[in-house]
Amino acid sequence: MKVNPIIIIAGEPHGVFLELFFKIFNTKIVKENKRPLILIASKSLILQQMKKFKYDLKINLVDKNIIKKTKLYKDKINLINVPFNYGNDNKNLKEYISKCFNIGINLMKKKYGFALINGPISKTNFLEKKFLGITEYISSKTNTAKKEVMLIYNKKFSVSPITTHLPLKDISKNINKKTIIKKIITINEFYKKRLNKNIKFAVCGLNPHCETIHKYSEEEKIIVPAIKFLKKRNIDIEGPFPADTLFLKKNLKKFDVFIGMYHDQVLTPIKAILGFDAINVTLGLPFIRVSPDHGPNFSMFEKNKSDPKSLVGTLSFLKEISAS
Repeated sequence: MKVNPIIIIAGEPHGVFLELFFKIFNTKIVKENKRPLILIASKSLILQQMKKFKYDLKINLVDKNIIKKTKLYKDKINLINVPFNYGNDNKNLKEYISKCFNIGINLMKKKYGFALINGPISKTNFLEKKFLGITEYISSKTNTAKKEVMLIYNKKFSVSPITTHLPLKDISKNINKKTIIKKIITINEFYKKRLNKNIKFAVCGLNPHCETIHKYSEEEKIIVPAIKFLKKRNIDIEGPFPADTLFLKKNLKKFDVFIGMYHDQVLTPIKAILGFDAINVTLGLPFIRVSPDHGPNFSMFEKNKSDPKSLVGTLSFLKEISAS
């Protein structure tokens, strides 16, 4: 039986993603995955990078319009070629990345792919100001704006911020009971349906020590009522907890998912504890979207020293949910 492939957008052409892709291509995680991979990228860029890193991988060109009729291989790079003039012209760069994302998202909308992986990109090189990040960009492209949930996933523990790429000054006014409830329910349902797992949540407060000298307390007015509501829905959840002590070892053993009120409140500790051994999963979309959690890492471009652990994690994760 023919299975839907995993669609991969290579992302930033001056980043480390292609190096990592070459490193994992002939490994067990790719060979034993029942789903073939389709890469969306520039053929000329791939050939140039393979020459740089001394790889000799075969390329199978794929027409995006006839994917279902095209033979896909495990031992060749199944490539949808998006021409790119290799250089530093910013306009060229934006057009290239935009074309890659449009092709990938359209294939997923048509249900040609099992899941979408995108290599990291620089927001300053690509996104318009109205998009806070790629998470919000993809949700807008799929008519699911405000429904997206960022989950930084690892089997040991995961984290999710209620607000994503907002400046700190805007955090408080963008937190509300409805959003907290909706996002936690989305995560809970994902674990149950995709991973067959009942999980326990810990929720961070917003203010230091969950206290404030002001009359209005986000903990009292928003976070505590949201937690009480979720408990009535039989969701295993506790909090709010002060963020400065929440990620102690005893709590990492007790809870599965840590909910923060803003991006760095929970992404900083998970990266400090796990390094880049985690992946970015976007929930709330009409399809599965995952991304390695290492960024484009321009400073390591073409140095052949980057660790593919997070990319391996994305494929391991997709293999796990594919079997569920």
